[in-house]
Amino acid sequence: MQRPTIYLYTDGACSGNPGPGGYGVVLRCGDYEKEMSEGFEQTTNNRMELLAVIVGLEAIKWDNADVQVYSDSSYVVNAITKGWLWDWVRKDFAKKANPDLWKRFLQIYNKHHVTFNWIKGHAGHPENERCDALAVAAYQQFIK
Repeated sequence: MQRPTIYLYTDGACSGNPGPGGYGVVLRCGDYEKEMSEGFEQTTNNRMELLAVIVGLEAIKWDNADVQVYSDSSYVVNAITKGWLWDWVRKDFAKKANPDLWKRFLQIYNKHHVTFNWIKGHAGHPENERCDALAVAAYQQFIK
């Protein structure tokens, strides 16, 4: 039986960089939709962008899923589509930020068939706007 494609929309946000931050995820598969978010007291925007993708992929209930990821993060999308990540792996992440998250990403990424799609942030894309709202709301609790 052919399973449907999963659509994963993600965004990360920070107030300051570093500073309080959060991520937002919208996961869609057929009629099913799930939203996820979490905030952190001290983080960076790139960590939140990457963590959003990781958490979304980790929420998928079966292996070998066809996943279309939509992100406004050039950092995340280019790391995959331009092959930067494979260079970082070859060099054991020497002098690279977020090796802990990239290693976690690789564990879940390798279980699926993932295609990355870059979308322009804050350009009216409904799912990206929703993910941004989730991310911002998630870190608001840490703003003093």
